[in-house]
Amino acid sequence: MTAKDDTAPRVTRRRARTRANLLDAAFAVFAAKGFGRVSIEEVCEAAGYSRGAFYSNFATLDELFFALYRERADLIAGQVADALAQDGPDLDVPASVDRVTEVLLLDVDWLLVKTDFLVHAARDPDVARTLLDHRARLRGAVADRLGRARGHTELPAVLGGAEGAARAVVAAYDGVTTQLLLDRDVDAARGWLKQLLTALLTDGSGTPQ
Repeated sequence: MTAKDDTAPRVTRRRARTRANLLDAAFAVFAAKGFGRVSIEEVCEAAGYSRGAFYSNFATLDELFFALYRERADLIAGQVADALAQDGPDLDVPASVDRVTEVLLLDVDWLLVKTDFLVHAARDPDVARTLLDHRARLRGAVADRLGRARGHTELPAVLGGAEGAARAVVAAYDGVTTQLLLDRDVDAARGWLKQLLTALLTDGSGTPQ
């Protein structure tokens, strides 16, 4: 192995660490001050890096935010998929709802950041399209699992199949987390989410239709 070959992995690891540190610092600053009130300089200062380090990883604060969003969207999608996958083809809706609501990420700091950026995206069509694409990934993970369970578990007809059910699940999550931003009661949020998802995916009694 040449010296150049030996150096490349170290450079890659260092860049990955720099990127991760910038993301962590940005998350803390966004949560404390609000996305629209933070500059690139403030993110760099919080991370202990120069503007050059920032620009070697991200072109804009929007791009950095989308990297944050992707991390958490992937985490939430993974949590949901893992919780739903434990039943095999026969989806036990009440048991799956219990598992989902127990593990699902309900972090107030993240909700503050996400809400700030949602307002920002609502005023910029290009940003909004990108944010919608990322949200679609979460719905896709839920719809995929519900779709694979069809034939074993019937969903309420009013939802229009797995895709409609996934939209309803994400909408319920959005509603509950909005309330969580105001009252900061995570236990109550999990309880409400469980009730909403059970009502959406069953006849309301915990028995799939």
